Amino acid sequence: MSSVLVVGYDPQAIPGVDAEALRAALDKELARFGEHGIDAAMALVVFDQSAESTLVASLAQRQWDVIVVGDGIRKTEPLLPLFEQIVNLIRQHAPQAAIAFNTSGGDSVEAAQRWL
Repeated sequence: MSSVLVVGYDPQAIPGVDAEALRAALDKELARFGEHGIDAAMALVVFDQSAESTLVASLAQRQWDVIVVGDGIRKTEPLLPLFEQIVNLIRQHAPQAAIAFNTSGGDSVEAAQRWL
């Protein structure tokens, strides 16, 4: 079975959004992976000192086939340093994994399938 790690920004750390609703949408997308026979997990990070340890722990859980980096991290200009950190940590700790990018939280499966 193929394995995918989805890296996203923790909804609890986003001011002014309904974190529970956003988390429910992320969980729904994660469930879609199973419907396609793909084993998937999610790593939610925040832009602080914990980002590296959170991501490295998730990367070490298993050998991932694809790692999808969410659009919320890539498209938010103030998060550019976090995006760079994530890409470099993936290269360092999961060099075998393809890196994919979604356009929204609702197309992570399709982003991963491009590389599976």
